[in-house]
Amino acid sequence: MRRNMLANNIYHVLSRGVDKRKIFLEDLDYLRFIHDLFEFNDTEPATNINYFFNPQRKSIDIASPYIGGNKNKQTPREPRKLLVEILAFVLMPNHYHLLLRPKFDDGVSGFMKKLNIGYAKYFNEKYERTGALFEGRYKAIAVTQEAHFIHLPYYIHLNPLDLAAPEWRERKIKDYKKAVNFLEKYRWSSFLDYTGQKNFPSVTQRDFLTQFFGGPKQYKEQTLQWLKDLNLNNIQDIVLE
Repeated sequence: MRRNMLANNIYHVLSRGVDKRKIFLEDLDYLRFIHDLFEFNDTEPATNINYFFNPQRKSIDIASPYIGGNKNKQTPREPRKLLVEILAFVLMPNHYHLLLRPKFDDGVSGFMKKLNIGYAKYFNEKYERTGALFEGRYKAIAVTQEAHFIHLPYYIHLNPLDLAAPEWRERKIKDYKKAVNFLEKYRWSSFLDYTGQKNFPSVTQRDFLTQFFGGPKQYKEQTLQWLKDLNLNNIQDIVLE
C-alpha cells in the first residue's frame, strides 16, 4: 500500500493504537499531537519540542509564538521546507486519519516516521510505559479516482460522530443539526478551519481543497448534504478501517 508514494499524489493515511488502545488520554495529548503535525512537517530535524499550550484558547496558531524563533530574543526561524501538505486530519481517541500530498517522493514516509516515533516517545515518557504505541506501521492508500477524492474529506471530518452519533454510518441520524453542532465543537480536526473558524490554522495547507469545494459556508453546507446522502460504498476501498 505504501509503494511508489510519489510527490503531488494524494494519500489517505491511518494509524491506530496497538490493540486499539487509546493514544490520546487528555486534551494535552491531542494538543501535543497537533503540535507534532506542525513541527515534524519539515525536512530539517525537529527542535521545538519544549512548549506550552493553553487548552482553553479557542484558536492556536502554532506558527507563532510556539514555533518561530528564540523564546526570549524572537530570532526569526528559516522558512520551513514541508515534507507533505496536510490537506485534512482528524484525531480520534485510538486512531487518526490524515489526507496528505507529499512534496517529495519520500515525503509521506519521512513525515510519518518522525510523527509516530516522536509522539510515541512523548506518550511513553509521560505515562511511564514501554513498548509500541501504534499498531504496526501506518496504513496508506493513494486517492486515484476523483469520485474518491470528492468523498474522502467529508468522511474524515465526519469521523468524530462515532463518539456522539455512531448511527451516522448507517444513515440513521435523526437530528442532523445536532450532529453538525457536535462537529463544530470537536476541536481535534481540520473541519473548523475549513468552515471558517480558526482552530489550528497553521497546521493544514487548505488552498487546494478550498478551491475545489468552495469557501467556508459552502463546505459546511456540503458536509451536511453529504451526511444526509451518505453512501459509504463509494469509498469503502479507501477508508482503511
